[in-house]
Amino acid sequence: MISSNVSSILSHQTYMNNDAANVANVNTDRYVPKNTVIEEADNKGSTNAVTTKATDNGSEKSQTNLTKEITDQMTIENVTAANVVAIRTQDQMLGSLLDFKA
Repeated sequence: MISSNVSSILSHQTYMNNDAANVANVNTDRYVPKNTVIEEADNKGSTNAVTTKATDNGSEKSQTNLTKEITDQMTIENVTAANVVAIRTQDQMLGSLLDFKA
């Protein structure tokens, strides 16, 4: 179960890195942002971050939408925090089980 949480954290880290690059290039002319989607991997319980370039609309200015990027970052932060709590809980449960068995 912990591996599922770790997989999600790693996928969301990729997502956050792409969002950060989009924000960093908000003033770069002709910049086409990256889109990231989290998908379930082939094996049960793991995820992958799939990154593509957004559709280029031909604008001379950056095509980064700060509203989307900031709200995505808040979602990523919340998902990561939930995964960390799940990992801590599993760790505490395993520790208690080992204490009980000893």
